[in-house]
Amino acid sequence: MFSIKDTPKNLPASTCRCLRKGGPVPVTELKAIFKRFDTDKDGRLSKHELRNAFASLGSRQPGWRAWRGLKQADRNGDGYISDEELEVLLQYVLKCGYTTK
Repeated sequence: MFSIKDTPKNLPASTCRCLRKGGPVPVTELKAIFKRFDTDKDGRLSKHELRNAFASLGSRQPGWRAWRGLKQADRNGDGYISDEELEVLLQYVLKCGYTTK
């Protein structure tokens, strides 16, 4: 299960604000979590796929988070998060402060 927590300010650059037992979750692992939800394997995330990803992270409002994440990260306005836009989405996720218990 996931919850919101404060994070240490001295984390290495290779880690994100998401924490788990035993330490921070690497950005590559967080990226893999989102890529796993690309169910149609087209290399981009739809709003529906984002909603499922946020639900798996324990969001109480996964539909809203997906809409907000799409609005934040969809730079070209096509309604999907591409690999290039995934970094911006991850920054949104980090700002939300999802952590594991």
